[in-house]
Amino acid sequence: MNSPRECSRRFLFLLVGIFAWPLSTAQADNLGSNPGASAYASAGKPWTVIVSPYVWAASMKGNASLGGHDTTVDVPFKDTFQHLKFALMGAVEVTDGRWGVYFNGETVKTEQDEVVGTRQLGLSTTMSMIAGGAYYRIYESRLGGNTTFGTPRIFAIEPTAGLRWTRLSARLTTGPISVEKGVDWTDPLVGVRLSADVSERWNIFAEADVGGFRSGRKVSVNAQVYAGYRTMFLGRPTILRAGYRVLHQNYETADFTGHTFRWDVTQHGPVLGLSMHF
Repeated sequence: MNSPRECSRRFLFLLVGIFAWPLSTAQADNLGSNPGASAYASAGKPWTVIVSPYVWAASMKGNASLGGHDTTVDVPFKDTFQHLKFALMGAVEVTDGRWGVYFNGETVKTEQDEVVGTRQLGLSTTMSMIAGGAYYRIYESRLGGNTTFGTPRIFAIEPTAGLRWTRLSARLTTGPISVEKGVDWTDPLVGVRLSADVSERWNIFAEADVGGFRSGRKVSVNAQVYAGYRTMFLGRPTILRAGYRVLHQNYETADFTGHTFRWDVTQHGPVLGLSMHF
């Protein structure tokens, strides 16, 4: 069995392989969820805006096929962190306590240098995802008492529907030559959110959704669960959150060369963040 580091290097060389033929040609031609945001509206306010920055320490595991090259993807978070150049993750939710809309975005960029044959290659990869949708609270049960935000303690169920857009891109550089390739796709999704106030300060939030709906060729599954602690931060009601998220994506299509692109990969890892109410 290959070690995680060997699998990571295989994944790197797969990405390098995508660019091998365009670089050679160029030389011949003179060389180119919402992480658990609370669904509650603040007492006495018709609408609440909830801003939720977070960090998802995700590892990747699965299989990929790019430009006619197949590989195993096994990249622990420590390897991603070692080459991390830029990361931005966060969600925004607007709700009146019954209806709500949400937008969740994240982008991670890594850069690394490798020697392949006699060439010094620089590889930059970027993975971006944007999800957006709406939900409606179909069930609510009072649990007795109030939270520290002055709202009733409840258990709630909220079906959701929306879209998730994913883009993978990579740029290969050797000397003055630079070539970039990318692929993106959009999955419709449906799911459900559950929220329970276990005490005046503590909350449990869980969410799951399924997208794609093309059997075996375009399917995504997302699940996450968080424990939240209510407090005040910068003078605003805030829920500090810690939990775990799993996202599986299985997408397959043909690229412009006629080769199959396949991304059958699971990302998983702990999440830390906060949800600030305005």
